[in-house]
Amino acid sequence: MQYTKPLAKLIEYFQKLPSIGPKSAQRMALHLLKMPYGEVEKFAQAMIEAKTTIKYCDICFNMSSENPCEICSNPKRNHDVICIVAETKDLIAIEKTNEFQGVYHVLQGLISPMDGIGADDIRIKELLKRVHENEIKEIILALSPSVEGEATSMYLSKLLKPFGVKVSRIAFGIPLGSELEYADELTLIKALEGRHTL
Repeated sequence: MQYTKPLAKLIEYFQKLPSIGPKSAQRMALHLLKMPYGEVEKFAQAMIEAKTTIKYCDICFNMSSENPCEICSNPKRNHDVICIVAETKDLIAIEKTNEFQGVYHVLQGLISPMDGIGADDIRIKELLKRVHENEIKEIILALSPSVEGEATSMYLSKLLKPFGVKVSRIAFGIPLGSELEYADELTLIKALEGRHTL
């Protein structure tokens, strides 16, 4: 279908967002055009403000408008336990549980030779410096069970061993409410490996 040029351009930009296909991009663009002008201005201003004010924390590399970020500067957090995540979205997922009271280190990616991402391309040096300069009791690896996540976890555990710090990994397995028959083999293996005593 031929769209008028400004609409086509808007749809094109929405399609650049992750998980947004052509139909979703079209719906979003058309919805935006139906919004009152003042709301569209506020929406555009919110995007510009987020882009100009949000940076990376100098300590953990979480996205924040403050430096250090709200988590690193919170004295109520346990600063001798670091949870390592790949991206800020992973940090947000863990924070939503309200269970973890330590601090984080956001790698800003995972080791992925196929994509040309090596250990020097993510925030590993900064993590090692942080562990060296502080009295860290435990490091929790909260990286996805993908090939890249597994490779990064193995690499980090080898690098962290000489520091004598406890290195643990979050368990993976069967989600609550699901049926065993629908779980794939890797999920079942991880569930068995992550078992604990009742």
